[in-house]
Amino acid sequence: MSNARNLADIIGAAGIPVISSNASFSANVAVTGAATFSNTVAVTGNAVFSNTIAVIGNVAFSNTAAITGNVTFSNTVSVTGNASFSNTISFAGSVGTAGQVLTSGGSGAAPTWVSTTYAIDFLVIGGGGGGGGRWHGAGGGAGGYRTSAGTSGGGASAEATLALTPGVPYAVTVGAGGAGGAADGNNNGANGGSSSIGSTTSTGGGYGAAYPNSGGSGGSGGGGGGAPSTQSGGSGTSGQGFAGGNGDTQIGNGNGGGGGGAGAVGQAADGTNGGAGGNGVSSSINGSATTRAGGGGGSGTYSSGSGGAGGSGGGGAAATPGVNGTTNTGSGGGAGDANNGSGSAGGSGGSGIVILRYVGSQRGTGGTITSSGGYTIHTFTSSGTYTA
Repeated sequence: MSNARNLADIIGAAGIPVISSNASFSANVAVTGAATFSNTVAVTGNAVFSNTIAVIGNVAFSNTAAITGNVTFSNTVSVTGNASFSNTISFAGSVGTAGQVLTSGGSGAAPTWVSTTYAIDFLVIGGGGGGGGRWHGAGGGAGGYRTSAGTSGGGASAEATLALTPGVPYAVTVGAGGAGGAADGNNNGANGGSSSIGSTTSTGGGYGAAYPNSGGSGGSGGGGGGAPSTQSGGSGTSGQGFAGGNGDTQIGNGNGGGGGGAGAVGQAADGTNGGAGGNGVSSSINGSATTRAGGGGGSGTYSSGSGGAGGSGGGGAAATPGVNGTTNTGSGGGAGDANNGSGSAGGSGGSGIVILRYVGSQRGTGGTITSSGGYTIHTFTSSGTYTA
């Protein structure tokens, strides 16, 4: 050790080593008591610190350093060998919180503690169900509607945000809309496809039934077909959507029920007219209020009456042929409204959508990236990957 003028300079009045000038250790160093170094310390051998150490100057360790006690470094620390820390590490006066990691601040800047996950708001909507075909068909149900930023489908509250890990890729699936039932027979529509981000999944909408069938279950249920006996609408999924409306029982001219929407039950047929689709739900997750996930309208009788309107948010109306649900809203397709005695095809459901947002500047990649109101927003209109 150089620059130590006498033993008193080292030991100090209280018996604790206090070194106020530069210190160079070229062999192994073991400090088992408290020590204070007030200037530069260079250790070229192994170093073991077993108690409280305060170093105010620069420190360079050229070999193994094992620190089992508390150590405070107030300036530059350089370790070219192995380093083992068995107690709390504090940087810039902070020990961080559980689960955080140190991130470099670049040359001349102190490292900072950052969380290993960050919070993401989401809106995940499944694909809408297709409307029933030929005649007496029903409207398709909307895709399931789940969100952490506002009201979820089926009247449910907002869900908790996602906690995603930086650098990790997460699969994003955008569900397709279900096909409408064909015109050449009593053909049900098809269920919509589910949408998801990681393990958060919204179920596709239920199919709109054809004569004489019940509606399909899904995120929101499809409407029941017109028939001599009541055909019920399909059930919705809890926390995602509502049930479809029932078909009516007029012999020879039964009408189809409306598909369920994220915001309301599909309307039942009334003996003359097809049921309207249930309304969707509005969200401002992308910076502007947009209603999505409406149910499709049910068919009116071919001899009289009218087909049901589509629910707000993009539900397809009953028509000849049925109107498709709006793309990327997860809305149900309208029934084929055979009001002239001939069959017509049901409309297809609208495809789903996945929207993610987080506070601050861009951190992740994937989807179409925009910003609004202090948030960065990633919108997926087709399947892909979000890398956090």
